[in-house]
Amino acid sequence: MIRLKRTITTLALLLAALLSPPLGHAHVGPHASVHDTVAGILNRFKATLTTEEIVKLNLAKARSLLTNDERHILGHEHVSFNVNVPVKVFVIRDAGMGDKPFWLKERDFKPLGLKFKVQNRDVDFWVKDFQPGRIGLGINSLSGNDHHYGIALMPLQPEPKLEVTKMYPGQLRTAPMKEGSKPFVDKNDTLPALPAVLSGLTVVQTVYENRNDAKLIGIYRKTLYPSSPKSDQVILTWANDPATSQTIQWRTDDTVNKSQIQWIKKAEYNRFRPAAPKIMDAVTVEMANTNYVNDPKTHRHTANLTGLEPGTTYLYSVGHGSDDNWSELAEFKTAPGKTEPFSFVYMGDAQNGLDHWRTMVTSAFRKRPNAAFYIMAGDLVDRGNDIDDWDSMLHNARGVYNQRTLIPAIGNHEIQGGQPTTYLQLFDLPKNGPEKVEPERCYTFKYSNAEFFVLDTTLPANQQHEWLEKVLKASKATWKFAVYHHPAYSSEPARDNKQVRDLWTPLFDKYHVDLALQGHDHAYLRTFPMKNQKKVATAKEGTYYIVSVSGTKFYEQDKRDYTEVGFTNTPTFQILDILIDGNKLIYKAYDAEDKIRDEIVIEK
Repeated sequence: MIRLKRTITTLALLLAALLSPPLGHAHVGPHASVHDTVAGILNRFKATLTTEEIVKLNLAKARSLLTNDERHILGHEHVSFNVNVPVKVFVIRDAGMGDKPFWLKERDFKPLGLKFKVQNRDVDFWVKDFQPGRIGLGINSLSGNDHHYGIALMPLQPEPKLEVTKMYPGQLRTAPMKEGSKPFVDKNDTLPALPAVLSGLTVVQTVYENRNDAKLIGIYRKTLYPSSPKSDQVILTWANDPATSQTIQWRTDDTVNKSQIQWIKKAEYNRFRPAAPKIMDAVTVEMANTNYVNDPKTHRHTANLTGLEPGTTYLYSVGHGSDDNWSELAEFKTAPGKTEPFSFVYMGDAQNGLDHWRTMVTSAFRKRPNAAFYIMAGDLVDRGNDIDDWDSMLHNARGVYNQRTLIPAIGNHEIQGGQPTTYLQLFDLPKNGPEKVEPERCYTFKYSNAEFFVLDTTLPANQQHEWLEKVLKASKATWKFAVYHHPAYSSEPARDNKQVRDLWTPLFDKYHVDLALQGHDHAYLRTFPMKNQKKVATAKEGTYYIVSVSGTKFYEQDKRDYTEVGFTNTPTFQILDILIDGNKLIYKAYDAEDKIRDEIVIEK
C-alpha cells in the first residue's frame, strides 16, 4: 500500500517540470527474448568460468561480462506494450533494492525525487516520456529475489483516449490507478486512496513472479544435498486407492539407471527366517539440475504398488545392487477397507527456515506416531522451481515422509515461473481432477469414512467449480475436508480470496464440508462455523475455516468478525483424530513446544 509522505503540491510541481523534456522513442525491430538471452549468458558463464568463479560471481562481475546486445535486450524486452498517444512512463520500484536496474539511467529515466511507502517499504519513481508506439522496459534485477517494480502511464495529451495494446507477457492487464487497484496480476496487493494529482494514470499490471527472470547471481552454486548412488529423499504419496496401493518416490545420482523396491508384510517379517520379499523395478526419469555445479543431473524413481491388502502394515526398502545402495528399512500402512478410527496431521506453509520446520514435523510424528498421513496446504517451499529448496525440504522431512504419506496442495510459491513444474515432477498424485485442469493439480481421495478434496487456488476457481460440485454431491463420506492454499476467510483484510469465497464456499454449505484446511497467511486462524458467509451456532450447521503456518515466516493478524481463535508469531501443526464411535472429531492445534493452542470437538 502507498502512503504519501510529501505534499500533493510538491508532487504536482515535479510532475509539471517533467513535462518539458523531449519525447523519447521506444525500441523497435527484431529482438530476442530475455529468457533466451539469460540462458545464453548462463551457458557462456558455465563454459568460460571455473567452478569457483561461478560460485563466487558477484553483481559487478556479472554486469562487466554482459555484451552490448545482451544489455540492450535485458534493458528493453522484459515487459512491452503499445500505446496510441504520447505518454509519461512511471517505473515504481523498491528504493531499498541493492540492485538498481542498470537500464534506468542508461535509457535516461529520471528520478522523481520523492519517496512513498508501499507496505512499509520505501519506493521511488523513475519517469520518461515516450512517443506513440511500442514501449519496452527492462528486467527487474540481475541479483533476483527482489520486489518487482510497478508501472503507471500518464497520457500527455487529452485526446484521443489512451489505449494500451499488444502487451507482453500475455498475462499483463491494465487498470485505473485508484484505490483498490492491483499493481500485479498474480499478487493480491492493492492500492490505497491516492491524491487527485495521480488520478488519470493507468496501471500496467505486471507479473510479480517474473521478478527473477534475469537472475544471474547465485544461479550456479554447489548444493548442500548432492545425490549419490545410495537412494535417498524417500517419500510416500498416493496415486491410487489408499486402501490397496502405495506410491513411493526416491532419488539417486544419474549413474543409477535401474532402481527397485522390495516389500513384505510386516507380519511376515522375521529377522531370523524372513519370507522372500516381493521386488519390482521403478520407473526412472532424469531431472536436470543445471544450476548445480556439483550435481547437474539426478534420477528420480517411482514405484506404484497395487493389489495390497487394506489395513495392513508393510516393510520396504528401495535401491539397487549392493546393500550399501539400499535405503533403511521403513514401513507404511494401507488405509482400512472398512470404517475405522484414524488420525492425520495438517500443516500450513513451511516455505522458510526449513531446518527449523524439521522441529515441527518431527514433533508431530512423536506426538501422533500412528497418524495415517500428513496434509500440507501449499507453499511447501519458497522457490517452487528451485530444486535446492525441495532438496532442503525433503532432507528435513527424512524419517517422517518415508513412513507417513504426504498429501500436498499447490500454493503460490509452487508456481514460481508460472507453472508448478518441479512439484509435479517430484510427486505422483491422484489423477482424478477436472478434465480441463492439468492432472495432479487438484484431486480427491477417500480414507475410512472421510473424503478429502484437494484444490488449486493458483488456478481460477471457476475451472474447478463444476468438478467440485460433482464430487461433493457424489460423496457418501461422513466427514468431508477441503484442502487448498489461499484462504476464503483470511487473517488479513486484503488477503481474502474472493473467488474461493464466492464460488466454493456455497458448495461447502450445500454439501456440508466439515473443515476447510488453508495456508498462505503465515498466522493461525480458526473461524466460527460459517454458512452463507455468516457465523452460525454449531458445526452441524456450518464449516470451520482454518489457516495454519508451520515455518518461520509470520504475518500480522487483523481479527475479524468471523475469527474465533487467532494468533501470530507461532508455528503450529494440527492433529485431527477422527473417532468413529459416536461420530466424533477431535481437533487440536499444537505449537512447537507441544502445547495445545486451540481445540474443538465436533459430533454428528
